[in-house]
Amino acid sequence: MPISPNQGSTGGGTLVTITGTNLSGTTAVTFGTKAATNVTNVSATQVTAVSPSGSGEVGVTVKTAGGTSNPVPFYYIGAPFKSSLTPASGALAGGNTVTINGVGLATATSVGFGTATATPTVVSDTQITVAVPAGTAAGPVGVTVTTAGGTNNGLSYTYIDVPTITSVAPSSGPTSGGTGVTITGTNLDSTGSVTFGGVVAPFSVVSATTLSAVTPPGTAGAVDVVVTNPAGAATDTGAFTYVASPGI
Repeated sequence: MPISPNQGSTGGGTLVTITGTNLSGTTAVTFGTKAATNVTNVSATQVTAVSPSGSGEVGVTVKTAGGTSNPVPFYYIGAPFKSSLTPASGALAGGNTVTINGVGLATATSVGFGTATATPTVVSDTQITVAVPAGTAAGPVGVTVTTAGGTNNGLSYTYIDVPTITSVAPSSGPTSGGTGVTITGTNLDSTGSVTFGGVVAPFSVVSATTLSAVTPPGTAGAVDVVVTNPAGAATDTGAFTYVASPGI
């Protein structure tokens, strides 16, 4: 007499289907010592019922006017526990893979990122991986994991949008470098690199709309300024001009 699914939340509420023979006139289904609810006689070979709360392994039996069936095992599973998520941020467009570590993840069926959901790949009871779905707006969202044992949240993932550059000031400086430059734009707080003409420059994040950078040495002429974050890059073409020092 198989039962499907054969596992569910310790809180109960799992709809199970029991198949067998001579099931007509079923009067009760029990999980261990507890009675199931919403018992429905589908046919002479099938009964459905909703599991009560419980823990561990219990025997499920069906009772009819003819007697009580042999027990079949049902396993109660606790809600998952999540301990970490890496990486904890990525592009608003989604698509990158994150790893979630915890306990009780073997039956994970979905992972929610805010209101968006994705289907995970189970690596083990302590680890799953999942491709992040696209977000609706930049910023942090709660991450939930749903298993046969229930749903657990508590972790956060931050969606990052592509940066933009609105101004670079001052817009010129000596070829020897060392010019302090203020870059303004949007989505700059997750900046990973700043380049002047393809050369990496030291920088610091002032806010989501402002960066402070120091120009590296360069050759005379206009160069592109590029700001990159995990979501992509912004290029301000010819935004800074290197000026050669005078000679006599």
